[in-house]
Amino acid sequence: MDIIIRAARIIDSAGKTAAQQQDILIRKGKIEKIAANIPNDKKLKEITGTNLHVSIGWVDMGAFIGDPGLEHREDLHTAIRSAAAGGFTTILANPNTQPALHSKSEIEYVIRKSAGNVVNILPIGAVSHDCKGVDITEMHDMHAAGAIAFGDGFNSSLNAGLTLRSLLYVKPFGGLIIAHPFEKSIAKSGQMNEGINSTILGMHGIPHLAEELMVKRDLDILAYTNSRLHFAYVSTPQSVEHIKKAKADGQLVTCSVTPYNLTLEDDLLLDYDTNYKLMPPLRTKADNQALVKALNDGTIDTITSFHFPHDPENKDLEFDMADFGMIAFETTFALVNTYLGKKVDLETIIEKFTTNPRDILGLELPEIAEGEMADITIFDPEEKWTFTQKDIKSRSKNTPFVGTQFTGRVIGIVNNGQVYLNEIAKA
Repeated sequence: MDIIIRAARIIDSAGKTAAQQQDILIRKGKIEKIAANIPNDKKLKEITGTNLHVSIGWVDMGAFIGDPGLEHREDLHTAIRSAAAGGFTTILANPNTQPALHSKSEIEYVIRKSAGNVVNILPIGAVSHDCKGVDITEMHDMHAAGAIAFGDGFNSSLNAGLTLRSLLYVKPFGGLIIAHPFEKSIAKSGQMNEGINSTILGMHGIPHLAEELMVKRDLDILAYTNSRLHFAYVSTPQSVEHIKKAKADGQLVTCSVTPYNLTLEDDLLLDYDTNYKLMPPLRTKADNQALVKALNDGTIDTITSFHFPHDPENKDLEFDMADFGMIAFETTFALVNTYLGKKVDLETIIEKFTTNPRDILGLELPEIAEGEMADITIFDPEEKWTFTQKDIKSRSKNTPFVGTQFTGRVIGIVNNGQVYLNEIAKA
């Protein structure tokens, strides 16, 4: 599809927004012209709006995709559709599938099956066989097959020795270990953030210490190995303080935060809505404020959706039996923009979705320039809209946001010579 994007403000790779609105002509996936008032001689499809913005395509550094083995929750193609609706042109797939992405065969399967689509899927190879934290995998083979990074996803079972060996293993080829900091033995049976609300509800709490202890431990191991480490989904003030200090000491460490840990608080669980049962758990207003501060000062590098589809059999249960997680691709930007629009400037938010994850992963930085192949996200940061069931493109439906009014809407994406437009895009 050939399109003209009308009167768009362009956020460039340096995170700056052009003051002047420009038309962008894209033909066969290539940016053919950027100028004011491009004529539409061939009646190309026009994308219009009152406040259109265009940035390089957004990258999500960690999502659950059930393919292979759990396709009833999400397969590669429904994940692509869901991610595209949320504005992402590249997503990373966590290794927690059945079988796990723990050898070159599974890595090649994901790459081959997802190739040629509007969204790139980059697999994360497991550090341990079946993500069980026991036997280390052949990470070099997976790296050669196309694994973008390594970790055990949401299984936080790596002991100190395995963490050390994995960091040493990837060091010769400049690999990246992605860790989900969570000490299960401390948070055993925990259902939500430990605090006033867990006491009111009579639920086992998940203390800050369960995360902070693992962050501190892994940073000590990182200092010993001098390798590269990314913490996925940090959620407490002390965690970001540990990471901030490590960065100041020159350690090669980065971190991400979920949109819900920036914006939502644990009092939402007082109604026992299992869609708010998340990992990391929803914390307190003070925790969120510390994370927003860390987002602004650069300690937190990326915002990661942690898209986690579940079928009703795993979610529509008594609270203590329900699984953790929600679908998130379609609502990540809207949630962050709605709640943080006055606390974090738009350019900083977009930087967390675009340049920072690419820098961490060593991905090429696209350009929004004439003659370049388009890898872009089109959005309106000021449009008010209500999220409905028809906006859910994931195979699973586990989200608390149906009926929620948001500010900031994704219009569509262009990538790999293809165009995806949400239904609200105007022609």
